[in-house]
Amino acid sequence: MDSAGEPVLRVRGLGRTYGGVAVLSGLDLDVTAGTAVALVGDNGSGKSTALRCITGADEPTAGTIDLDGAPYDERTPRVRRDVAVVLDDLDFFPDLSVVEHLDLLARAHRVDDADEVVDRVLDDLRLIPQSGQLPATLSSGQRRRLSLASAFVRPRRLLVLDEPEARLDADGVGWLARRLVEEKRAGLAVLFASHSTRLVEAVADRVVDLGTG
Repeated sequence: MDSAGEPVLRVRGLGRTYGGVAVLSGLDLDVTAGTAVALVGDNGSGKSTALRCITGADEPTAGTIDLDGAPYDERTPRVRRDVAVVLDDLDFFPDLSVVEHLDLLARAHRVDDADEVVDRVLDDLRLIPQSGQLPATLSSGQRRRLSLASAFVRPRRLLVLDEPEARLDADGVGWLARRLVEEKRAGLAVLFASHSTRLVEAVADRVVDLGTG
């Protein structure tokens, strides 16, 4: 069940059209603090498009998006402070090692005990052996874990994840499910798209099925 109170994220009538083809149409959803909403559906159903439009990585052609009752604008300090996003095309600092990348993010967001937070996240995501490597030298699975680590080392009220289970092994998916449940217990709002039935069943309080595309 969703917790009481106003939603952290409110989306109404969200749509995205490419070349006259509606990829996404009329999406409504609320994500309240302490709950998770999962977007599911076949490839091409609009899951990634929805998340990209919601987070400002793409421009919707219809609809409204509010964060804490105010229009969502990814350029504002409020959104940059409160929303952590992991999409498939996250950029890394190419000349910084894994630990330097995470340390910079934590300190840029004024995280208390940044060293401790970074070390804990590196351990949780099994990246300690790769902590001195540059992102370009990592495997695809390691880069995915670094993307997740980049979200977990910074403050956040809303966590938005596009297929976070991608390129993780079974143990990694299990860890991710436990971590997202912890995020909810800490009062965060979570919105994610996933093909993993295991992850959705373990984490989601509500499922929005975007169908077959």
